[in-house]
Amino acid sequence: NVEWGRAAESARVAEALAKAQSRFDFVAAVHVETSTGVVNPIREIGAAAREHDALFIVDAVTSIGAMPFDAAADGVDAAYTCSQKGLGAPSGLAPVMFTPRALARKVKCRSFYFDLALLDAYWSGRKYHHTMSAPLLWSLYAALGEVGTEGLANRWERHRKNHLRLVAGLEAIGWSLVPAPADRAWSLNAVNVPAGVDEAVVRKRLLTERRIEVGAGLGPLAGKVFRIGLMGAGSTAENVDLLLAALPEMSR
Repeated sequence: NVEWGRAAESARVAEALAKAQSRFDFVAAVHVETSTGVVNPIREIGAAAREHDALFIVDAVTSIGAMPFDAAADGVDAAYTCSQKGLGAPSGLAPVMFTPRALARKVKCRSFYFDLALLDAYWSGRKYHHTMSAPLLWSLYAALGEVGTEGLANRWERHRKNHLRLVAGLEAIGWSLVPAPADRAWSLNAVNVPAGVDEAVVRKRLLTERRIEVGAGLGPLAGKVFRIGLMGAGSTAENVDLLLAALPEMSR
């Protein structure tokens, strides 16, 4: 278990794997945890998994396209993301990746839907698995073209700068983020709501009066935090400044 708002500790993962009486088949981790705005140290966790011959599976839904992610360097065997966040395409697709090491550890599949061999053959051998949406594929293709034009390093830097711009602006008006600075994601910002401020009222006013939508807190953070997404084309200095300009008035 990890305290809400804190990153997972790779040393604890390594310790659990070492103490286990039987080998783990895989270790799974979330890269950017969206209820708290935390980024986890997947490279260190992946190294611990590889040391104990466990596959490493990563939820990269809120990181790919917005924060550095290198499957090979991070020791990732399988990962999945979405089309609509950091990549900036319409929602509806879930890109996945598997290394040869992951594909080699296969078992007889009990479900047509989860048969990865059939899914792989859908592309190379025209094997029927399902009917994919052509417009969604073309939209993802266009979004990836925009990523390529901007350049991954430039895209990551844009997300980083706009995250820091938001943090500086929030701190200037007395607000703070949930995670410690070293644990903060650039794409999703979980913000502590000051005492005496009704977060539900503020969120409603932001949406109805300024057309700015922010997310509510989840779990034990419900009613205590905002969740502000800065992803893809939405990660701009203009959007950050619009929110920062509106918050003082909306929270009175």
